[in-house]
Amino acid sequence: MAGPLDGIKILESTTMITGPLAGQMLGDLGAEITKVETPKGGDLFRTFRGGTYSPYFCAYNRNKKSVALDLRDDQGLDIYKKLVREADVLIENFRPGVMDRLGLSSDVLKALNPRLIQCSITGFGPDGPYKKRPAYDTVAQALSGMSSLFLGDDAQITGPTLSDNLTGIFACYGIQGALLERERTGVARRVEVNMLDSSIAFMPDPFLNASLLGIEPGPLMRVKASQSYAVRCADNKMIAIHMSSQEKFWKAMQVSFEREDLGTDPRFDDRVKRIDNYLELAQEFRATAATKASTYWMQRLEENDVPHAPVNTLPEVYEDPQVKHLDTFVTITHPEHGSYTGTRRPVYFDGSRGDQNLNPPPDLNEQGEEVLKSLGLSDDEIGTWNAHNKKLVSGA
Repeated sequence: MAGPLDGIKILESTTMITGPLAGQMLGDLGAEITKVETPKGGDLFRTFRGGTYSPYFCAYNRNKKSVALDLRDDQGLDIYKKLVREADVLIENFRPGVMDRLGLSSDVLKALNPRLIQCSITGFGPDGPYKKRPAYDTVAQALSGMSSLFLGDDAQITGPTLSDNLTGIFACYGIQGALLERERTGVARRVEVNMLDSSIAFMPDPFLNASLLGIEPGPLMRVKASQSYAVRCADNKMIAIHMSSQEKFWKAMQVSFEREDLGTDPRFDDRVKRIDNYLELAQEFRATAATKASTYWMQRLEENDVPHAPVNTLPEVYEDPQVKHLDTFVTITHPEHGSYTGTRRPVYFDGSRGDQNLNPPPDLNEQGEEVLKSLGLSDDEIGTWNAHNKKLVSGA
């Protein structure tokens, strides 16, 4: 099944997460992704935790072709410019100024291909006092205020990457908007996305609650308002509960936990008090949950229509009945590296994901000769390119 972006050619000059995720998402929608990597090791994520085909690399690089080019070399730069002329979109996540130093400024790219949509992903934007700083997920989370909503007194960084991933998602969003505009008007935009802006934009509500209502920001800001709780049961398993603002869920929770007394407790007899006394109410729920196994409480919560879920470990997610029903996970096989379990795209079109034939992430330069032949390079030119790459890798 052809995807909605079938026929769109993406040139990707990115590493790690932000750019690769944007490219992968476009590839999942049917775009043809050519990933340009340095001959000397390629994407840094390839060798994370050893080897050359790490889980980190696999997570963000399926449905792509890899070609190794040294952009500081005349031949490599010439080949890259040929790829630019053929592309609909160029994605890069270098620091500001790198593309200019390579002789690939925005004006040069536009001259090579007036229909090219350029997407630049940076840590803090193309200018400003932080433009030269290195940026990674933890840095963007901290600077944006996001970390202050997670970190407790122990100041321990936890959890998965957020700023990296959502920046890639925003980049994909911007690229698709630019593609639609180009098809309508012929105008090819330069799309710029940075990790700091993206992290702030991802969480507009805490900023407005703090500025408009004077609510003190912090790790409990959202969970107090949403009346969200986690409790540990007698079998040591945890349940998450989210009552939100609806009174019916509060009443149903009292019935489920056999704690109707909480409804008349002067600390909790209206929603504002439950927010103000959140930690005390959480302690009541935890004390009750600890008296019986999670299966007992989840049955009660289900019967009374309280929003809840078991706190699954990652291995438990694979076996969850709804996850299995959705067929969320898929096996992807590489002829040399074997199989791994990945996630399908979460977007359906006409009831289908349309991703039955997902291509595995490529080895470094796996499709190099194929890509060069498609550009019309001769066997002699490809031979010279191969020899140059080998020389770079060997350090000769």
